[in-house]
Amino acid sequence: MSVFRRQKSLVGLDLGSSVVKAIELTLEGPEPVVTGFARHEIPPGGSIADAVTACFQGGRFKSKRVVTSVSGQSVVVRYVSMPKMSENELRQAIRFETDKYLPFELDEVQLDLQPLKRAPSSNESSKGKDSDQQAVLLAACKTRAIEERIQLVQGQGLSPVAIDVDVFALANAWELCGLPTEESEAGEPRTAIALVDVGATRTSINVISGGETCFSREINIGGADMTQAVARAMSIENFEAEAIKRASEAHELEVNTAIQPVLEDLVGELSLSLDYVEHHEGVQVEEILLSGGGVLAPGAAQHIEQATGRKARTWNPLEGLRVDASRVDVEELETWAATLVVAVGLASRVRNS
Repeated sequence: MSVFRRQKSLVGLDLGSSVVKAIELTLEGPEPVVTGFARHEIPPGGSIADAVTACFQGGRFKSKRVVTSVSGQSVVVRYVSMPKMSENELRQAIRFETDKYLPFELDEVQLDLQPLKRAPSSNESSKGKDSDQQAVLLAACKTRAIEERIQLVQGQGLSPVAIDVDVFALANAWELCGLPTEESEAGEPRTAIALVDVGATRTSINVISGGETCFSREINIGGADMTQAVARAMSIENFEAEAIKRASEAHELEVNTAIQPVLEDLVGELSLSLDYVEHHEGVQVEEILLSGGGVLAPGAAQHIEQATGRKARTWNPLEGLRVDASRVDVEELETWAATLVVAVGLASRVRNS
């Protein structure tokens, strides 16, 4: 263990369905510095494992210690109300309550939980306002999905340090950026921000209020749906549509028209989520911070802002971080910055490693 403590570098490995992205953060004193970056697109018929190999062959990483993540149907996140007790007692008690919250058998999953500072909301429990109750974040993932991630990482000669959840990686990246937390005036609704990462096949949402998560969800709509819409509209292959979607100056009208139905579906689900959290949590979502390859589509951020009636902007998870230009192509890093939120959030665990 002493060897690991001296090693102050950690790679956040975002195993996307179409692109693998890796960011390395190294602690120089208390300051995290970007010391490695690589991304590799998975070609048709290609494998995630081959993309990971390519990343580590070209990324000039100092460390082989990685944190990766899980998402999708193997993961369940719940915000529940439990009687006030110590965290150790909570971990024992929650095992007798899982049938209320999880669609899986207890012996099929790995559980983790985090007591929250805020009071339970009305949807978490009818006793949510009682002073003897506390809000608890419960996360569960099928053991098989975790084991598959570990085997994939170890199969590439890497050392897995932790397996996270995509929606929580968003919050860790936000915290690393040091973005300000809105303060609410007495008697006014608590303010919140929504972190929305539009990946290839799904969109992750994490709503933060008072520095804590109060709602998270995944929507099965993403950038690949936009790409397919462009491909159908222009009668071209998906790889051609992806290139046109990213640099659409010559085809802006065609791309905007093609992706409009996908954006409307995405915004509809996003609006339902934000309305739900505002109603049940008593918060006001004032801003949407957008990330992921899907928001690189032309007009996506503006459409989301107009349709939801909330400020929306693309955010850079590298804000405030120093980059070691002798090891990292800074221009390429900045080009893809908006797609690196999950990887940065995973690598941010270096502060606690």
